[in-house]
Amino acid sequence: MKKALIIVDIQNDFLPGGALEVTDGDQIIPIVNGLIMDFHTIIATQDWHPADHGSFASQHPGARPGEVVDLDGLTQVLWPDHCVQDAKGAEFASTLHTDKLTAVFRKGYDRRVDSYSGFFDNGKRNDTGLAQYLKEHGILELYIVGLATDYCVKYTAIDAIQLGYQTTVIADATRAVNLSKGDYETALLEIKQHGITIINSTEL
Repeated sequence: MKKALIIVDIQNDFLPGGALEVTDGDQIIPIVNGLIMDFHTIIATQDWHPADHGSFASQHPGARPGEVVDLDGLTQVLWPDHCVQDAKGAEFASTLHTDKLTAVFRKGYDRRVDSYSGFFDNGKRNDTGLAQYLKEHGILELYIVGLATDYCVKYTAIDAIQLGYQTTVIADATRAVNLSKGDYETALLEIKQHGITIINSTEL
C-alpha cells in the first residue's frame, strides 16, 4: 500500500519565539527529519494567511487571542497574527529537511474562514487540492506529524480517515497549543475515537 508522510505546519511562527509558539514545537523537528528517510512521498501543509485574516484578534477591536467569536457563520478561536503570507513567520523551520518535500499545500488564505485541516477549510468551502494529489499518486496510507496536535494535526487526521485513508498520527512528532490544560490528551483521545491509529516514531 502506497504511503505518504504529512508534515503539518512546521513553521517559524509555531516554534518557540514565534507569534503563536507551541511549547517545545522545535523538539519534534529531529524526529520528523528522521521519519522523512522512511518515505518516498513527503507532503507539507503551510498556514498562509493574508494580513487581515478574520481569525486574527487584531481584526476584532477590543478582542484578545483565545476569545471565541462568530466568523462568517463559524465558531472561531481568535489567534495572534501569525503565518502571514511571505513573512518570515510563515516560512518552514530552517532545520526541517524541506529539500525532501514532494509537495506543499497552503491553507488559510481565505480571510473569511480559518483552515486547520490540510484538506479543507473549517467550513469545507475550499479544498486545498491535497486529496486530489493523493488520489493521482495512488496514496492510500497516511502518517501525520507536526503542529499542533489539538488543532491542525487533529483536523487533518480526522478529514483523512473520513476521506477513506488509512491514517496514523505519530504522537511524539506532534506538540499541542494547549489553550486549556489537557488539550493534548483530549485531542489524542478524539483522534483515537475516530478510528485513527496513534503510535510513536519508534514503532515505525
